[in-house]
Amino acid sequence: MNAKVIVVTSGKGGVGKTTTTANIGAALAKLGEKVAVIDVDVGLRNLDVVMGLESRVVFDLVDVLEGKCRMNQALIRDKRVENLFLLPASQTRDKDALDPEVFRGVVRDLIETEGFDRILIDSPAGIESGFRTAAAPAEGALVVVNPEVSSVRDADRIIGLLEAQQVNEIRLVINRLRPKMVASGNMLSEADILDILGVKPIGIVPEDEGIIVSTNVGEPAVLGKTKAGEAFMATARRLKGEDVPYPKFEEDKGFLAALRRLFGGA
Repeated sequence: MNAKVIVVTSGKGGVGKTTTTANIGAALAKLGEKVAVIDVDVGLRNLDVVMGLESRVVFDLVDVLEGKCRMNQALIRDKRVENLFLLPASQTRDKDALDPEVFRGVVRDLIETEGFDRILIDSPAGIESGFRTAAAPAEGALVVVNPEVSSVRDADRIIGLLEAQQVNEIRLVINRLRPKMVASGNMLSEADILDILGVKPIGIVPEDEGIIVSTNVGEPAVLGKTKAGEAFMATARRLKGEDVPYPKFEEDKGFLAALRRLFGGA
């Protein structure tokens, strides 16, 4: 993706959007980019916990927007990954505290003044004002979807709203896919999701218990060795334009056959 400012969103809550933001942000930083991840889920701050940075939060996004602190006072540098920074959300305010135009200016300053290569914005789920604010400065979007009907239906609505806001680059991250269930016909395949949504995936992440562990300890999976971590790293490399093949999971049939046809493989 050419987009420097990317909103990570979903129609349905609980699909792994915040985990996706943390992992792809960490992966891009490991690949050499200067990355800021911004939590716009005001009132329900979670990105700092997933990244293990909650004890270092002093100022937050709303403090920056209201001029109560400087940008460099609110940005938290991740000590484990060079050039990875977090701008946390406020837990004590509501989403009405966010002005889309002011937020757009803050993001622009991160690119033009602070020298960030990439901004990932963790959007609230749903289609209310919080989503619209998060998407306001975005040039591209990662729509996180689980391979289930309700998640795909809600993602379709979000894609329409993103297109209406002239977000030009939209890609899917299919999360929590279970190859055996796809092969047995009990879970939507990647090809099914493509047929419904008409948007190509840039990442396919398998169901992995290691994600639960990494979230609980506040360490993105890309910093360890898990199947999900490898998939998130591969997604980040594709974002940077690398031609990264999609992995073979446990079942070499069903959705993988469709995947190879889709991307021109044998």
